[in-house]
Amino acid sequence: MAATAPALGLGQDIHAYLERHERKELLSFLTCGSVDDGKSTLIGRLLHDTRMIYEDQLAAVRRDSKTVGTQRDGVDLALLVDGLQTEREQGITIDVAYRYFSTAKRKFIIADTPGHEQYTRNMATGASNCQVAVILIDAEKGVLPQTRRHTFIAHLLGIRHLVVAVNKMDAAGFAEDVFDAIRADYHAFASRLAVDDLHVIPLSALRGDNVVEQSANMPWYRGATLLHLLENLHVGADKAVEHFRLPVQLVNRPDAGFRGYSGTVAGGVVRPGDPVTVLPSGKTTTVQRVVAAHGDLDEAFAPMAVTLTLTDALDVSRGDMLAAPGALPHIADRVDAMLVWMSETPLAPGRRYLVKQCAGQVVGHVATIRHGVNVNTLEQVPADGLRLNEIGRVELALAEPIVFDAYAVNRNLGAFILIDRASNATVAAGMALAPSGARDAWKERPHGDLRATASAVAEAEREARLGQRPATVLLTGLAKSGKTAIAHAVERRLFDEGRLATVLDGQTFRLGMSRDLGFSAGERSENIRRAAETARLMNDAGLICLTAFVAPEEEVRERARATVGDERFLEVFLTAPLDVLRGRDDAGIYAAAARGEAHLPGVSAPFEPPAAPDLVLPTDAVGIDACAERIVALLRERGFLLAAAVPEEKSPRGGEA
Repeated sequence: MAATAPALGLGQDIHAYLERHERKELLSFLTCGSVDDGKSTLIGRLLHDTRMIYEDQLAAVRRDSKTVGTQRDGVDLALLVDGLQTEREQGITIDVAYRYFSTAKRKFIIADTPGHEQYTRNMATGASNCQVAVILIDAEKGVLPQTRRHTFIAHLLGIRHLVVAVNKMDAAGFAEDVFDAIRADYHAFASRLAVDDLHVIPLSALRGDNVVEQSANMPWYRGATLLHLLENLHVGADKAVEHFRLPVQLVNRPDAGFRGYSGTVAGGVVRPGDPVTVLPSGKTTTVQRVVAAHGDLDEAFAPMAVTLTLTDALDVSRGDMLAAPGALPHIADRVDAMLVWMSETPLAPGRRYLVKQCAGQVVGHVATIRHGVNVNTLEQVPADGLRLNEIGRVELALAEPIVFDAYAVNRNLGAFILIDRASNATVAAGMALAPSGARDAWKERPHGDLRATASAVAEAEREARLGQRPATVLLTGLAKSGKTAIAHAVERRLFDEGRLATVLDGQTFRLGMSRDLGFSAGERSENIRRAAETARLMNDAGLICLTAFVAPEEEVRERARATVGDERFLEVFLTAPLDVLRGRDDAGIYAAAARGEAHLPGVSAPFEPPAAPDLVLPTDAVGIDACAERIVALLRERGFLLAAAVPEEKSPRGGEA
């Protein structure tokens, strides 16, 4: 089959050509920007003008241009990339399309990413393995919000080289002042990102100006063409990671005489005789052999896939890390990170996800959303959650520590994804940040040297003395549903029976233990975590703890149950119609929420009703005294109230919730 690609230029020596081709440096780049900026057309032009299109491909594009093309009088080169039927019908890019070509200097992998805001997650996927981002700007439209968003994501994902292609200069009359204004506008934005390497080129992808050949229509531009720039950008040092890292993907035992640990080198260099530390155990040993597919090697470096054998028989498993002992990565179960949210379902702090990083996977949740990012101004903004395409800084809490580097230091160890446990869909891409202070984890491993001290008083002794078994009762429901009033009424009745109980109510707790927290979803989650830990300590002292909190997230309430212990935990759900709750509101919080001035669960923020509460009390129909009696009865039925001391004389109580 004939092709428009150039002849080999090496006579009959095909082996010499292949060897020379193999030695070419590989550059991965993506095209991104707003919709209709001409990304697919630009790639088609690159392929066409470098003569990398087969004749039958070009003939098919000419044929399709007449039916689904966007260029009435010519060949629509975007069809070389827009392969999906929907893309051709709508004239847009939806999925990430990859194309490959080479020149005399380099081999290239191109990722053509979508411009529509709803497909930003696809852009982030395409950018994750690229070294250069080509950001297109329509000369007639200028810098748009999606231009800024893609620039920020590219920078966030560690792309150090940005090439801004001001496209459709033909539509702007090849005017220099148009180009200068766009360049100044973009520079004003990018200067706040501290971009390492930035180039701005005026071009016309449709006509080929400054793509492969210098444009005669823009004599005022004396810089490099796009192809010349791509061929000569210095990216060799971008992937260099100084310190050795090997995530173990497989324990390789082909026979009883061989035990190796296989994986892809994620940084640095390793040689036989080098000392390595196994993480998270912290054991140190020496590399005995470096084995590849075709035999032993003198050294291995990123991104080679190898098997290491060690001089000592240590317990090393899939998901462990082999690292240079002089510069260990971090180990932590709390990780600060930037998240790009990729799901239609918003992020809910406290909801548990699978966190996949390197070869390992752990359960975790977002404990705190520190802030969101306004991609237009790059300002930090308060955030209760993250929605599709939004970006924010969060703190992840993990079920067990992971080994990681900051993403800026090592992409391989700093990148992770969040996976929804029900649908198995990827909901977010994350970039770990360097820990600060005491959480620089290997130096101070979380909980590694801390041990709980056992009490000198046995639990059975406390039960015999107090006539009760410890319990935590969580009274949950919307604001003004009667939680605090009922909790105190239960406390009074238990005290009158000779029991010992105490109340943790949301407002009082925030005046002391949580006075540093606000009312965002993440801070509400942290408030409940602190309350659960406090209740557990009170239970350990033999008390019945009555907790009155809104606690709007089911996942957060379940974590509180896990903290206290399922055998000690009771959940009581207080309900009432919203108009009744508004009528009880003497502080004006419902009115403030209606005006958009407050985040109130059930009104301006989500509230998830308990899935299986131990007791439901409709406080619009049942008074405080009756609700308290039912909770005391529940405690008695579940065996928490034993033989009691002589009760005190009861004080009169009454009223409605």
